[in-house]
Amino acid sequence: MGHGHWDDNAYAAAKTFRAARGEDDFGYTADLRGRPSSDWKVAPALDPANAIRECRDSADHSDSTPIAVLFDVTGSMRRVPRIMQGKLGKLHGLIKRRGYLADPQVLFGAIGDADSDRVPLQIGQFESDNRMDEQLRTIFLEGGGGGQKSESYELAAYFMARHVVTDAWHKRGRKGYLFVIGDELNKPSLEAKHIRRIIGDDIHENIDPASVYRELARRWHVYFVLPNQSSYYDDPDIGEHWSGLLGQNFLKLDDPGAVCELIAATIGLEEQVVDVDQALADLADVGSAAEGEAVGKALTRLGGRSVVTSAVPDPGGPDDVVLR
Repeated sequence: MGHGHWDDNAYAAAKTFRAARGEDDFGYTADLRGRPSSDWKVAPALDPANAIRECRDSADHSDSTPIAVLFDVTGSMRRVPRIMQGKLGKLHGLIKRRGYLADPQVLFGAIGDADSDRVPLQIGQFESDNRMDEQLRTIFLEGGGGGQKSESYELAAYFMARHVVTDAWHKRGRKGYLFVIGDELNKPSLEAKHIRRIIGDDIHENIDPASVYRELARRWHVYFVLPNQSSYYDDPDIGEHWSGLLGQNFLKLDDPGAVCELIAATIGLEEQVVDVDQALADLADVGSAAEGEAVGKALTRLGGRSVVTSAVPDPGGPDDVVLR
């Protein structure tokens, strides 16, 4: 957890090895697909039940910054984690080697539907080396969903607000970065029964999702990215819903293949290391000029500002994460 360094050569060699053997990059998903759905379950390393995730400083990384990327893995959204996995080297290269952050630690997770899916929430661990690739490939791409234009994003937000501890916040008062990649609404209510069953907290009253996002925003820069790959891309309900929760941190992305680049550029802007023009130039330098057009459009929707700010008001209250 948080130790070691990313190795591009090891990443490329592992990918080549799997391809030569005909192995799916997402081997855990391939394995479960060969079993009855009654056997589908979250991988132990990604199980959120009674779990805490930590982003800690270490001898290798003394200025750790947490980056959490949570994917909706219902329906057509299953494509996005595969895109991300193919570009992990570029993501790390942009953030680290371009100086956007000194010591990024990345966590991947997946979101489904707590009302209908067998694996509605998966949360990995913060990693600095090639284990981030391993955890991403262990995500189960269930592809379910309830068909009601809503998924359990609020359940994932609850976990990130109450079950994650970071040295960036507790030592330095610095927020982490949370990117939720999806295409639907939150559930109308975060149901206590789902919290108890999936996360294990002894909660007996339903929670307003808006209050969860206010709590979350105290310690995280929170973004919702809507990729252009579903019928909801131009649905005004989606835009109004997420803009109401996150303000300008609701981002529409024309090209789903540019998710990785958008995350890196957004972090560079928030850290005030680059402006939009320089961020796009950095993308071109690493061979992502085509994706840069979509990223530029997404960032323009922030109102043309060169620095992204967190739009959710700070609700006040104690600083410590609440673990139940």
